[in-house]
Amino acid sequence: MKYLIDFAALALLYGLIFFGKWRAKGKDILLVNTLMYIYLSFVLYFTLMPVIISIPFVFNHPYKPMNLVPFIDVTARRGDFFRQVVLNILMTIPFGFLFPLARNRTGKFIKTVFFCFLMSLGIELLQPLIHGSRSSDVTDLITNVTGGMLGYGFYVIFKPVTFWILDHLKSR
Repeated sequence: MKYLIDFAALALLYGLIFFGKWRAKGKDILLVNTLMYIYLSFVLYFTLMPVIISIPFVFNHPYKPMNLVPFIDVTARRGDFFRQVVLNILMTIPFGFLFPLARNRTGKFIKTVFFCFLMSLGIELLQPLIHGSRSSDVTDLITNVTGGMLGYGFYVIFKPVTFWILDHLKSR
């Protein structure tokens, strides 16, 4: 139930603001931007939600500063470090693939990596603020950016097929 409020807000935002704007630009733009919106909604779900019901309690717990020692969990073999590294990489592969497409197919590598870094940094800084039990870690930042870079590699590899599909959709 606590997630329902956030998803309702995201659905309203999409329906009232983005859907009509993107639909007017063509089916290809609507498809890519909607996929990016859905992807980002899931990233919010796994990293920050519930947000709206947490806002009144943001300052009711101490803020844990970011761990700035890269891969300390890996070297100290704490917790399920391998799973965390793999999941953080997998989480941002779609960003690296979809971001250049959402930028009217002109996304550059540096811009994609930079915005992937900003998204990841925002998540890492907000996690302990919104949820007192969550912490932020520079390893997550590094692995998220690595995932974005891999996603961009997939974008480059599949660019001809992707553009063919989007051009075919656009011509309909």
